[in-house]
Amino acid sequence: MNHKIHNQLIVILAQPQLMHCYENDELRHTYPVSTGKKGLGEQMGSECTPRGWHEIHSIVGLDSEVNSVFVARVWTGELYSQELASQFPDRDWILTRILRLSGLELGRNKGGQVDSLERYIYIHGTPDSTPLGVPGSHGCVRMRNADVIALADWVHIGTRVCIE
Repeated sequence: MNHKIHNQLIVILAQPQLMHCYENDELRHTYPVSTGKKGLGEQMGSECTPRGWHEIHSIVGLDSEVNSVFVARVWTGELYSQELASQFPDRDWILTRILRLSGLELGRNKGGQVDSLERYIYIHGTPDSTPLGVPGSHGCVRMRNADVIALADWVHIGTRVCIE
């Protein structure tokens, strides 16, 4: 393992629904994503994706199987399948990995009614059938399961994330 200081940055662009991952100022990865169906915004309960500077607060599920289902950041014991999806048609599926985001801008995405961490804003896996490249989430940033595994293995706690 490389123990040097990692100069990582994640930039999430609502238009065109892409995530760019940089290390030492070089583009390392680009992933399709899906941000909030209701657009960009910071207000508690808005179901919008918060803008501005964040950091990776914690990573949940590093050893979990692909399609592991999480509720309140805890594995339910379930693995996502079409059968499970038809049993629970209205569930917002949070799968495989969760990267919790904490806002860094007081009054914009940190504190009060705009706190990204208190809003439970994540980068997380989604069913492979979920369309990416179009807004569709309840505020989180959805990714393909294989992509969120790669991201979780690459990223570090404290890595900066800019959403715009």
